[in-house]
Parts: sequence; structure tokens; C-alpha cells
Amino acid sequence: MTHEHDEHAHDEHAHDDGHDSPSHGPAPLTDVDPADLHAAVDALAAALHEYVDVAVGVRAEFGSTEADEDPRILALEARVGTLNAALYDRIHERLGMHSDLTGMTWQDDDGDFDDDALAEAEETDSFHVGLVVVRTPRAGDRTLDSALDIVESAAGDLTQSLVDAGFDVAEWGVARGSHVDFGDEHDDEDDE
Repeated sequence: MTHEHDEHAHDEHAHDDGHDSPSHGPAPLTDVDPADLHAAVDALAAALHEYVDVAVGVRAEFGSTEADEDPRILALEARVGTLNAALYDRIHERLGMHSDLTGMTWQDDDGDFDDDALAEAEETDSFHVGLVVVRTPRAGDRTLDSALDIVESAAGDLTQSLVDAGFDVAEWGVARGSHVDFGDEHDDEDDE
């Protein structure tokens, strides 16, 4: 089973500022001090370690559903998302790169998801959720790219809810600017 995060669907020109700086230019960057980039990674790693410790403690107190909704867990997930966005923004600002560091990809032990098994399923369909997100002053330093992390987190929660309800989610993905293309979408729409 493959879960795709289509970070490359990001519009590279969506950032309003900084694209005239040398970090976004065609020339190689030299003498870049990576100290603040490492500091951002260290902060993210510390938050992830804290999440694991809190998650183990919360799970010892509650069942999985209640643990997922525990305010301590939700606060740490938001913090990790914010730190991911901060790392993305720092790499973008300093190096001019559009890094895909938060994507998730799983493969079954047998390799990619078996398309024949999907075709043999009793009922299969794809569902799409569309959001139009507007960056406002209340977002502060957060970019529209950081909104994708929030959308991806919510999509993961939705996927887990479907699995908990007994459905098999063969693929899921998040994209910015267009719907997620699973490559071999059903031909039902062409037949209508």
C-alpha cells in the first residue's frame, strides 16, 4: 500500500518574498552556515522524542481512540507540525529549496499494493476533499506550504477513521493545487 504526499505539487512561486535573494538564484551557494538548520532539526527531534514519551504514558491510561484525542497528544502533534513548517521555511529561506521532509510512504511486505486485489474488491471508489485555503495575517509567519502539513495530518486521521470503521484504504495522498492523481484512476468517469 502506498501513501503519497505530493509536495512537488507545491507552486514554487507561491512565496511572496525572498525569491530575489541569492538563495533562490541559479548560482551555487557557498559558505552556508548550517547551524540554525541543525538547531531546527534538533528542536523537531526533541519534540518527537517528547511525543513518544507522552504517547506511551497516555496510551497506558486510555484506549487508542481516547489517546488519539488526548489534549496532550493533540498539542504535541500541533507543535511537531509547527516545527516541521519552521524547518521547511528555514530551508526555503536559507537554501531556496522546496524540501519534501514530511511525506510518508508505506509499502506492503509483498511490495506495492496489488492492483488485482483492488479490482476484485466488491466495491471500490475514490473520494476527494477540496479545500481553498487563504493565508491571512493571523497565520503570522506560517506559509501556505505549512498549511499542507496540517491538511496531511487531518488526511491521516481521516484515513485511520475509515480503517477503524472496517474499510481498506488502498491509497491516500495530499496535493496542493490539484486533486491527487493515483495514476490509474477508474475509467468509470469516461464511461458515463
